[in-house]
Amino acid sequence: MKTACAVGLILLALSGVTLAQQKEFGWVRANNQVTQLDPADFRAGRVYHPGENGGNIHVDVQARLPVTIAMAPAAEWHTQQEHPESQIGFELTCVREHVAKMTYECPLQPNRPMVLLFRDERKTNHVLLTGIATVLGPNARPFLSPNDVMVTYYSWDCVRNCLEAEFRWFSLLNEKYRLTSVPKIYSLLTPERDDQRVNIRIKAPIPMTVALLPSALADRVYDDPASLTSALASTSCKQRGVQSLNFDCTVNLADGRQSLVVMPDLAKVPNKKAEIQLQTVQCSANCQLMNQQ
Repeated sequence: MKTACAVGLILLALSGVTLAQQKEFGWVRANNQVTQLDPADFRAGRVYHPGENGGNIHVDVQARLPVTIAMAPAAEWHTQQEHPESQIGFELTCVREHVAKMTYECPLQPNRPMVLLFRDERKTNHVLLTGIATVLGPNARPFLSPNDVMVTYYSWDCVRNCLEAEFRWFSLLNEKYRLTSVPKIYSLLTPERDDQRVNIRIKAPIPMTVALLPSALADRVYDDPASLTSALASTSCKQRGVQSLNFDCTVNLADGRQSLVVMPDLAKVPNKKAEIQLQTVQCSANCQLMNQQ
């Protein structure tokens, strides 16, 4: 019973390590914007472009005087701004009134650009405006202190365990060599992880055998070419009787240092060249995290 509990605790601990290494996402502050509103004034904030799965917005709003916040279709808003005389209306969603300070959120429909709108809730004093227009002229406007609205935008992004190992293809070999009856051996690869991808390309004037073997076996083949057949039984990364081929395979840490072996399948070898290339996917950045993932 104690053994079972101990095993359970170990598995739970290992599970915790795995979970701790997973990327965690949340709302991350992006930038601030201050907007000034006159009474009954509309102002547009950021335009959002949700993808096929829709989206969500998350902003903090702090206003000196109450405002109404809403979302509107960006196309309808822009049309209204270009043609204000047309009195074209636009649909509002996620309307929040009498806002002085709040975190505003709104789900967005897929593939429909939306604009964030703010409206000052103060009403213009019509009697005051009429009196001023009589004294100073029809274009005169009273000075009213603008309503300062500060908007803090957020983006959905990684907040923890964000770094991860990065990988790319590296060329280990790109050579044209003159054919001989002796096996050609290239000791170039030591696996850095399990299931590491390797790509081999060969182009030759005659059928060839190409294989990725443990280096100890490859050295044995070099000393005794007749041992190639038995050595090939130890690897799945091999091709026989090929002249032009590009193929992939994988290697593991337990395989140890690997050597590429290339050998003609014919006893009579022409005085020509073969082309051989070897690439592998290796860690290129944040490699210290590779064994933690």
